[in-house]
Amino acid sequence: MSRPLAMVLGAALVAWSCAAGAADPANGKKVADGSCAACHGRNGIGIVALYPNLAGQKMEYLAAQLRAFRDGTRKNPIMSPMAAHLTDTDIEDVSAYLSLLR
Repeated sequence: MSRPLAMVLGAALVAWSCAAGAADPANGKKVADGSCAACHGRNGIGIVALYPNLAGQKMEYLAAQLRAFRDGTRKNPIMSPMAAHLTDTDIEDVSAYLSLLR
């Protein structure tokens, strides 16, 4: 492998690991257990057919949907108020936690 290519790949790996390590799934579990579990279950599986399963969804997808609910670009009478109080950190943490569930 050429040196420039190795440097680019190394930099990409460092950036990816920093981004992936930024979220705190343990904190996400605390937030999810307090808010999300009532409808989406403690294991990320919806308790009734109306509520979607969140376990194993991609972190980026979950974060985008929570931000959309919070910011009002996606409206839902249940989810919009639930997401309104979430910080960016909360969203990243919850998304990381739920994406790890299987």
